[in-house]
Amino acid sequence: MTQKQAEKKIRIIVAKPGLDGHDRGALVLCRAFRDAGMEVIYTGFLATPEQVAQMAIDEDVDVVAMSLLNGAHLTAFPKVAKLIRQRGASEILLVGGGIIPEEDKPLLEKQGITGNYGPGTPLKTIIEHVEKIVKERGSTKPR
Repeated sequence: MTQKQAEKKIRIIVAKPGLDGHDRGALVLCRAFRDAGMEVIYTGFLATPEQVAQMAIDEDVDVVAMSLLNGAHLTAFPKVAKLIRQRGASEILLVGGGIIPEEDKPLLEKQGITGNYGPGTPLKTIIEHVEKIVKERGSTKPR
């Protein structure tokens, strides 16, 4: 068994929490995470923050990557974060992305949502962010 095979795969949910019908970017992220060796679950359209948080718990993920283009990031992302913390899973890495104004990024970071990447961010940057923090936290769960 190689070292790569011995390593646990990062398990990630890609979510669109709320009313946002644009999923091209989320689908590109799903493929990129999969191609990077991660186990990917996509919530599809119109998942509520409650559904995203419950899926994260039920699927025992390491990461929730959230994407919104509709301007609801200051509402939906923190709600997912709060629900995940309330359910005792604060070790789950939360990553945000979409159309997020620069002035909103520090507000999201304060609530535990990291990254907050916009369109045009190299996929490698996002993947490395996820891999680095999961490795630092040592939070890849045995499966």
